[in-house]
Amino acid sequence: MASLPFSATCSHHSTFIDFNYTARNSKLFFPRNSRFTFSRRNFLVKSVASNQKQHIKGAQVTGEASLDTFVPDSASIASSIKYHAEFTPSFSPDHFELPKAFYATAETVRDSLIINWNATYEYYEKINVKQAYYLSMEFLQGRALLNAIGNLELTGAYAEALKKLGHSLEDVDREEPDAALGNGGLGRLASCFLDSLATLNYPARGYGLRYKYGLFKQHITKDGQQEVAENWLEMGNPWEIVRNDVSYPVKFYGEVISGPEGVKQWVGGENVMAVAYDVPIPGYKTKTTVNLRLWFTKVAPDQFDLRSFNAGDHAKAYAAMKNAEKPRRCRGGGRNTTTILNLSALYHTVCAGFQNYVYISYMIASLQDIIACYEKRSGESENWENFPDKVAVQMNDTHPTLCIPELIRILMDVKGLSWEQAWTITQRSSLGDISSLIQTIIDEYGAEDLELLQEKLKQMRILDNIELPQSVAELFVKPEKSSVVDSTEEDDISDEETKPIDEEDQLEEQDIENKDEATPIEPDPKLPKTVRMANLCVAGGYAVNGVAEIHSEIVKNEVFNEFYKLWPEKFQNKTNGVTPRRWIRFCIPDLSKVITKWTGSEDWVVNTEKLMILRKFADNEDLQSEWREAKRRNKVKVASFLREKIGYIVNPDAMFDVQVKRIHEYMRQLLNIMGIVYRYKKMKEMSHEERKACFVPRVCIFGGKAFATYIQAKRIVKFIADVGATVNHDPEIGDLLKVVFVPDYNVSVAEMLIPGSELSQHISTAGMEASGTSNMKFAMNGCILIGTLDGANVEIRQKVGEDNFFLFGAKAHEIAGLRKERAEGKFVPDPRFEEVKAYVRSGVFGPYNYEKLMGSLEGNEGYGRPDYFLVGKDFPSYIECQEKVDEAYRDQKRWTKMSILNTAGSYKFSSDRTIHDYARDIWRIDPVVLP
Repeated sequence: MASLPFSATCSHHSTFIDFNYTARNSKLFFPRNSRFTFSRRNFLVKSVASNQKQHIKGAQVTGEASLDTFVPDSASIASSIKYHAEFTPSFSPDHFELPKAFYATAETVRDSLIINWNATYEYYEKINVKQAYYLSMEFLQGRALLNAIGNLELTGAYAEALKKLGHSLEDVDREEPDAALGNGGLGRLASCFLDSLATLNYPARGYGLRYKYGLFKQHITKDGQQEVAENWLEMGNPWEIVRNDVSYPVKFYGEVISGPEGVKQWVGGENVMAVAYDVPIPGYKTKTTVNLRLWFTKVAPDQFDLRSFNAGDHAKAYAAMKNAEKPRRCRGGGRNTTTILNLSALYHTVCAGFQNYVYISYMIASLQDIIACYEKRSGESENWENFPDKVAVQMNDTHPTLCIPELIRILMDVKGLSWEQAWTITQRSSLGDISSLIQTIIDEYGAEDLELLQEKLKQMRILDNIELPQSVAELFVKPEKSSVVDSTEEDDISDEETKPIDEEDQLEEQDIENKDEATPIEPDPKLPKTVRMANLCVAGGYAVNGVAEIHSEIVKNEVFNEFYKLWPEKFQNKTNGVTPRRWIRFCIPDLSKVITKWTGSEDWVVNTEKLMILRKFADNEDLQSEWREAKRRNKVKVASFLREKIGYIVNPDAMFDVQVKRIHEYMRQLLNIMGIVYRYKKMKEMSHEERKACFVPRVCIFGGKAFATYIQAKRIVKFIADVGATVNHDPEIGDLLKVVFVPDYNVSVAEMLIPGSELSQHISTAGMEASGTSNMKFAMNGCILIGTLDGANVEIRQKVGEDNFFLFGAKAHEIAGLRKERAEGKFVPDPRFEEVKAYVRSGVFGPYNYEKLMGSLEGNEGYGRPDYFLVGKDFPSYIECQEKVDEAYRDQKRWTKMSILNTAGSYKFSSDRTIHDYARDIWRIDPVVLP
């Protein structure tokens, strides 16, 4: 049986959905002449792209084209850079400064990608291969230059070419702004997956949104976090190509109308156009280059109110245009935020029952694109029953969830299929509150126990506060007893049976009669009609996966237990992964050389199992010496970066202790900084000699953004900054303790900090982190983790060895009981924790009033107030574990061995492995190697 279109990735308490497709291939044209002479400046330039075409000996740019016969050298690259500086100008022609050098260099790299990029999809189309479509609201790519030339194996040639032109590759790379297309691990995971898809030659495409301003730029001031607009597109994006011939209408609002023969159809109101911008994603040492298609929205011409404009009412005239731009301007707030930005359309579809759902964002265009591609490849032999044989749709996060009913709508309203056909194509199951799913639940649990059935319907429904179909509602209404008694039966009733029933017996009889009668589920007019996105994902997808072993068990046994009991075959585990190219090979070249030397080859870059070879050399003194030196060089780079970025001077011989991730209470940056406050207080109570004997020098580094509306998270940022301002200027402490908050944390900052880190904190409340991916990046870079048994920490600890992971804190299965204990007033705080809170309240870290922050760690009732995230509960084991960290760090031979074993054990957490598992188990696609 062919696999079906939709699969869903569940990330903790929300379900993720990803589509992937690069639609029609637009021919990209290069300069006809490959050589140009300019008498004015008297230099010769060549286009790398056109030069490549010459060396292909006249071959057309098709799936059969090959670049094997041409490898650009530094001279041809330098000429191409000069060509783009002259003929693809973004700057004045008089100077060749760094910004201009970056854009010209990036454009030459893009030229090198275009031939393979086009050839990839022309070949897929030619052989009509099944493809995976990965849809994500975020793709946190970071900088693309070094990654692209690294995957093309042209790093040396580009470095030499730029040196000839008066710049270093490193300086040119720093000119590139991070693409602001996400805000955290979700988007970075999606980008790692695209890299692996290309590297492993899987036929796939990515879809997302082209945010103009991203999330925000973060400044840290005396008042804490300040947000300013992100401007990453201010100078243009040299990696993208706008496809003006690829655009789709996206309709908002509208109504349901009845057509001939009572057929109902949704008709949209406002009309917005989604235009495609394509970005090439090259694989490592392969010709495969996959496409990331980003949608940018603009108002359709017929929506512009020209009459109002001519009348001088400019605000009214531009209203539609402003609305069109809203969803793609900024990445919205937190995952639970519901605004017009990400809940942008409300329309109705009627198909075998009434369904009301809110459609999210402009990813409708992605679905239209997927369908257009299928139709183009099918030609005259189009058969919608074959759609699942050619399309595997992977949904990532709750944002794209409603692509499931949207596909049904397109197949029914546009393509004319019946409900049964459309739903079968979308998923060989039933959807939500449409009667077929309800019937599945009724068939599974029966109608004998109506209270049980009602409870199951409440738990598994997709639409809340919507009336049930009449046939189902009637199950909950007990029929009235007939008052007519058959005369024959009446004659047979004995005198005993006609005796009056006493009141107690009558009540008992009523209880028996009513025990199977339940109150029907009735809509409450005071409450909103809502869509349960996660339930929709599970019901509409043919596979659902958690993203770490512990998370998958939570998904099956807690979050979606009722669905798991109904469809156990749907549920899988796919532990996340990160690309070893970006996160070791390119961001830490010194350590990469050591790994290559001791493993015997560079095979580990695409086959991370080779990292396990390091285990047998972990005690070798020569390896340890080389390892420490490589790590220290990166620590020096971090120290230089911190001095340049925020003006702090730190000692590279101190332990670099790092926690960088989104600021959130469950991530527990508050636990980390409270531990630092405890450390600082103890230092202040000691003499200079005692401090040096008791404490290892540390540089404690934080980074991450708090959502602008998340007040408690912003209080935590302010607290960290205030502690740092006090500690870092305390002459008694000196280099023994530094606290640094790095502003505007992003991928490029991560690529600097992670290679130089030695201890990394992954200390979320157990059971609350779906997986995490930064923990994998740190482990790959030889960083030892301190953390709880949460998310992928569990598997990392298994692979690197229990002795090489600093474990503390409550376990996931204990959390509910501990919260209940707290609510009942039974929790007894550790005296050291009370000591720290009192110290903070004393004002030692400045005049800011931290009462609300400290108060959130006290009390017994209310979300967020009774220490819901168990900071106080885990504090004692945390600081005791930190004492073990100091002890281990003093023994550098032991610490270096632990570092080596962390890198060796991280082999499992490559995104190559994750993608291979998706392709084999869920998407059912095979690698396709270009000829």
